[in-house]
Amino acid sequence: MTLEEAQKTVDKWINTTGVRYFNELTNTAILTEEVGEVARIMARRYGEQSEKESDKNKDLGDEMADVLWVLICLANQTGVNLTEAFLKNMDKKSIRDKDRHKNNDKLK
Repeated sequence: MTLEEAQKTVDKWINTTGVRYFNELTNTAILTEEVGEVARIMARRYGEQSEKESDKNKDLGDEMADVLWVLICLANQTGVNLTEAFLKNMDKKSIRDKDRHKNNDKLK
């Protein structure tokens, strides 16, 4: 599925099953909440914090998909074409960071 297809799929779901989009501020708060859930798993599973028994069955992929879902909602609501934005962002990174990471002694 492309980003464009994902945006259309989410929009169709919202307008049929979901009734309507939550407003942009609500979705921003939800996005923050979902990112926090990903951070919790990362800190406990891959970081130095011990993982609680109740967290061991959490699906990292599902939590990441929740982040992507809300981000797509926000893109749809604000008229952002994620395909175009992503490609433009990759170009920016490719120019700006062309030698930056190669020359970073911390990465060697």
